[in-house]
Amino acid sequence: MYFGRYDGTTNSIAVPFLPRPTGLDGSHAGDYGFDPLGLSEKMDLYSMQESELRHSRLAMLAVVGWPMSELLAPDWMLQDGCAPSVLNGVNPLSFLAIVGFLGAAGYFELQTSLRSNIDTPLGKQHQKDMSAIWKYGVAGDYNWDPLNLYSSCGNDWKGRKGLREVEVSHGRSAMLGITYFAAWEALTGHPIVENNMLFHPNILFPALVAGYVAWSQVYEISSLTEYPIDIKYTNEGEMKLKRFQNGVEQIVKENAETTEKVTKVLSDLDAKYGIVDKLAAAPKEIEAKIRSTYKYW
Repeated sequence: MYFGRYDGTTNSIAVPFLPRPTGLDGSHAGDYGFDPLGLSEKMDLYSMQESELRHSRLAMLAVVGWPMSELLAPDWMLQDGCAPSVLNGVNPLSFLAIVGFLGAAGYFELQTSLRSNIDTPLGKQHQKDMSAIWKYGVAGDYNWDPLNLYSSCGNDWKGRKGLREVEVSHGRSAMLGITYFAAWEALTGHPIVENNMLFHPNILFPALVAGYVAWSQVYEISSLTEYPIDIKYTNEGEMKLKRFQNGVEQIVKENAETTEKVTKVLSDLDAKYGIVDKLAAAPKEIEAKIRSTYKYW
């Protein structure tokens, strides 16, 4: 049977202090019970899912194409280094390209908006998967899977739903991302690739990744179904942290005698060469070098 994830849950998973709309019970991919305006109870849910997926797919293309155009396109195709857009302005060639793309998208929309997706191989599979929910199958189904990846997470309704969850999550992130791109460039007048560490070699990004990996070995975020959301140790997190602390203490103890000898030598050298002052200045010098790897600090 195909059951919702939120049976018995009265509040939204996304915003736990808001009530969960009755129609959003977790049966559909991307459903986290978030509908503060109650649109799912006023409008056709299938049509809204179709609309979200189309916007998501366009946004995923745009969020890649926008910075790529600023990195690779010649200057005469850009607007002061920014990608052509409604807010940034367009040149004649860009205008023709945008009109052509929107025309093609509009034609595709016209041809597919009233399509039936239950007579195709994927449509029949979706109708079977969703038979306990409704008769419409799955929104966004164009019977297109040339690489046969759709069942890569499992050749059953759970696996297919899981892959749709991934698509919806990436699509929502892309819609937020492309909105940020447009707003940033409109407000600052600078291309997004000029002001983002992802597009320039620097030490900060790998340092953040390494920090996150280390943090996730010790801590985790509690289940989103629990409120309030809490940060707690992983199953072995507390033990790993204690082991690390003990290791540091052991190293300090084992090297205490050596440390005393080194301290005496350093004291003698400091008296001659002022090493302490140089070491005290080292952090600022290191910081300056790190900052120099990224010009927009």
